[in-house]
Amino acid sequence: MKENYMDYIPTCNPLYTWDADEKGIVTVHVVNKGFYNLLAQKFFKRPRISHIKLDIYGSYVWQQMDSKRTVFEISKLVGERFGEDAEPLIPRLVKYFQILYDNKFIGYVKPLKKKKTK
Repeated sequence: MKENYMDYIPTCNPLYTWDADEKGIVTVHVVNKGFYNLLAQKFFKRPRISHIKLDIYGSYVWQQMDSKRTVFEISKLVGERFGEDAEPLIPRLVKYFQILYDNKFIGYVKPLKKKKTK
């Protein structure tokens, strides 16, 4: 049986801390580790910690990722919260999750396979 992406459960990367301001805007804090980052910090005055501020849509989605909700459930919540402003909802949300995943901000828990009943 083929897996459905909408059944995946996105989870925030536990290596990154984050906080939200009074308006609900999320800032993700990424510690820049590794040899090349150390060189960039030393010679190019790059920060040791990068603070990535999300927009209102991304902040809302981020706060809905509780390691229990599926992509489908989050899409429903976004649709209820933002209505027509979120359209086209599913393609935008899937692309957003892909970007977060590609940049190691999130991972996925695959859905449990349901047992077939006779």
